[in-house]
Amino acid sequence: MKRLGAACCLAMIGTAQAFASDLPTRKAGLWQIDTVVTSGHTVSMKQCTDANTDQVMQSRSASLPQRSCSKHDVQKSADTITIDSVCTIAGRTTTSHNVITGSFDSAYTMVLTSEVKGIPTPRRVTMSAKWLGPCAAGQKPGDMVLPNGKTINIIDMERTPGVGGPAR
Repeated sequence: MKRLGAACCLAMIGTAQAFASDLPTRKAGLWQIDTVVTSGHTVSMKQCTDANTDQVMQSRSASLPQRSCSKHDVQKSADTITIDSVCTIAGRTTTSHNVITGSFDSAYTMVLTSEVKGIPTPRRVTMSAKWLGPCAAGQKPGDMVLPNGKTINIIDMERTPGVGGPAR
């Protein structure tokens, strides 16, 4: 479970630097997302999404606390988006290089390489996403099926005190 947390954390930091408004909205439906971290460990999950879900994720990543970027360069050409950034996250300088290729209607791959000042080994995360079709019966946008089979909803998490939403 520790590896799952690390993989998700690295992926979220990388996508947070990429997502703000740099990426198009994914096609609505069920996506298979396979994330491979530096160690070679793979985490697979499925996510039911729609335009609103992607919008929520983008706005959430844009407002990450304790983050300021001195560099954020975005280059787009054909089916490739390259994002280079230098940000301070939780007091540490993080330099990242994201290369996203493919189509947000069918399949895309994001390779994130990041270096954190004070940590000797660069991190590499590769996320491969593939559109599977409409969301499964009973799923709603925001549902994520985790590797352990448990389903969470990222929209609901945002509203839950102590998990992502405001305390009540």
